[in-house]
This record gives sequence, C-alpha cells and structure tokens, in this order.
Amino acid sequence: MIYDVRQVTTYRYAAPVATASHLLRLTPVDRPGQRVLSTVLNVVPAPAERADMRDFFGNGLTRIALHTRHDALVLRTHARIAVAPPAIPAPEATLPWETVRELAWASADLTPHAPAHHLFASRRVPMVPKITAYAAESFPRGRPIVAAGLELACRIKADFAYAPGATDVTTPAATAFALRRGVCQDFSEIMIAGLRGLGLAAGYVSGFLRTTPPPGQPRLEGADATHAWVSLWCGPAVGWVGLDPTNAMLAGLDHIVLAVGRDYADAAPVDGVIVATGDHALTVAVDVVPVAADPFGRVNG
Repeated sequence: MIYDVRQVTTYRYAAPVATASHLLRLTPVDRPGQRVLSTVLNVVPAPAERADMRDFFGNGLTRIALHTRHDALVLRTHARIAVAPPAIPAPEATLPWETVRELAWASADLTPHAPAHHLFASRRVPMVPKITAYAAESFPRGRPIVAAGLELACRIKADFAYAPGATDVTTPAATAFALRRGVCQDFSEIMIAGLRGLGLAAGYVSGFLRTTPPPGQPRLEGADATHAWVSLWCGPAVGWVGLDPTNAMLAGLDHIVLAVGRDYADAAPVDGVIVATGDHALTVAVDVVPVAADPFGRVNG
C-alpha cells in the first residue's frame, strides 16, 4: 500500500518568541517493510539554521534554530510512503516468552536495533511493580510470546478508557495506569513498563494510522494525530513485532512508522527550548490517504 501522509503541527504563543532551538522527528525514513518515496518538511518561519541528520536509533532528525521574533511556529510534513509489513508467524507458533527473555539477556549485540537498549528502565518508563503484575497475567509459563503480547494489548484496550485530555505528555506511566485512562502514548508506555518488568525487550514507536479505514472496518483510535504503539522483540528469527494497545491489534498495513526509541522522549516529534514568556497552544492535524499504484510500481495521482 502506498500512502500520502500530511501532518501540520502548529504552535501559537501567547507572547512573541525571541529565539528558539528545536529538534524535530517529523521526517519518516526507510525501515524494514517501509520505503519513503518522497518527503518534505517545511518550517515557518524559515529557520536561521537547519541541519538534517539521523539519531542513534536511525530516526530522521532535523535541528533548527530561529533567531527572529515569531508568535507562531508551523511545521508541515508531506511524505509518500510504501508500506509492506513483513510476515509475522501465527502468534501461537512463536517461541515461549521465557526463551525470548533468555535470548535477549544473552545477546551481545549493541547495534541500534538490538534488544539490549530496551530491557531496562528508561527516562519515562520506570519499573512499576503494579504494572508488572498486571502484565504477568497474560504471560503464564510457556506461552508463545506474540500470543501473550497480543493478549496484553487487548486487555489494555478493554481495561483503559481512551480519553484525550485526561493526561498530557508529562504524565508518568504509573499515574496513567492508576487513572485507567489516557491516550496512545500512555497505553504504550504502560505496556512497555509491564513487558520490561517481565524481563522482555520493548520499545516505543511513534507514527501514523490510515485516516480512512477500508470499507466495513471501524475507524481506529488515534487516526487524527500522530499515533504510538509498542515494539516487542520476539527472538532473532522473528525480530521486532508491533503491538497496538490502543486498538487491540498487531501493527500492520495501517501503521506507518515515524520514529522509534525507548520511550516517548526518544521519539518525540518536537523537542527543544524557546525564549519567551506566557503559554502556548498546540494543534496537530494528520491526514493519511491511500493512493493508487500501477502494476509497474508507479504512483498515480
């Protein structure tokens, strides 16, 4: 499937900003099962300095600096992306989760996509005993890892209310867990905390969802903004498997990856510092539209 992705992120400031420096993770990159055909990131006002690079995890990273006074910052991303997710074995046919845990801890690999980086507590995802106990209910002895992970995602969907405004980007996972409500970021970090508490390697994924579902399919939660889900390491043969606790499903053709990391802090779309007084208002608009491709792989439209 080939998608046109458009995202507009707008910050409006109560008082003019004199100077600002930002790190932007708004540019998708090629990944297994995902190929970026084109991508453009426009910044208004035009930055005085701009540098495009990759971070440790391979995410597209844009560093900008603005030195003129401005009362708004508008970030527009337009990308065309081909998605063909790799095949995942039947959940019940994957390795027992204890075996995967042993393999993760025994691995000497320290490359960016190795499980070692996702086994420990991170800046935003501590080990929380109550969350570990909650996750353990889906992981009885000998259960195949993808089956167990998918059940945990489904339980989070059933037990937690999707409630925009109940939390914000600073809400700790333990607080969202106690509230039993939140949004995709909260549900993902809760799930990651539970998986790591069991000794499994779990990471955070930010990205997009298809805005308009196929005919007859329900609309997915989180399709109006950047979405978040979990990546679970399932052994060297299977690798990383996406699990979406907000929608109780495996990540697949409807999921487009923007950035990955240990938690939200590693994959935040916008980070940085501004010099100003007063508050700001943030709006994010996302549109993900399938486009047609002819038999030769050329895109029409």
